Amino acid sequence: MQIDYKEVITIEPGKRGGKPCIRQMRITVYDVLSWLAAGMSIPEILEDFPELTDKDIYASLQFAANKEHLVIYKRA
Repeated sequence: MQIDYKEVITIEPGKRGGKPCIRQMRITVYDVLSWLAAGMSIPEILEDFPELTDKDIYASLQFAANKEHLVIYKRA
């Protein structure tokens, strides 16, 4: 699935302290990554949070990967 995280991830200074959120909701990329790291599967997350889509989950992963890539690139 090809996802452009820029279509899903939003950053608003007044919402959740300016953290990257999913589609202007109050669910952050960090929330999604934390659930995955805790062992939740994508179907479990979608069941607990029906406002999310699988595209939202993959966009969060892509956002995190891109952010990590930029950090490593800047160090070189």
